[in-house]
Amino acid sequence: MRGLIGLLVVVWLVIGAAAAWQRGYFGDDQEVSCSTFGDTALTVVAGPLNYAGVNPKVDCELPEAPRPSE
Repeated sequence: MRGLIGLLVVVWLVIGAAAAWQRGYFGDDQEVSCSTFGDTALTVVAGPLNYAGVNPKVDCELPEAPRPSE
């Protein structure tokens, strides 16, 4: 039973990776930021739901680095 569940999880993630690839998230011209990384990760995790109309998006901003005191 564990083997079947493991296989289903792998197939789910492969389908999600295919959806992310089709959307161009793995291209060299892609800007690397918090939201693009999040979009890519959520698309992979969403798996086959991407083909049912799910288009996960992340809106995040990283905090600014603290400035050293003078």
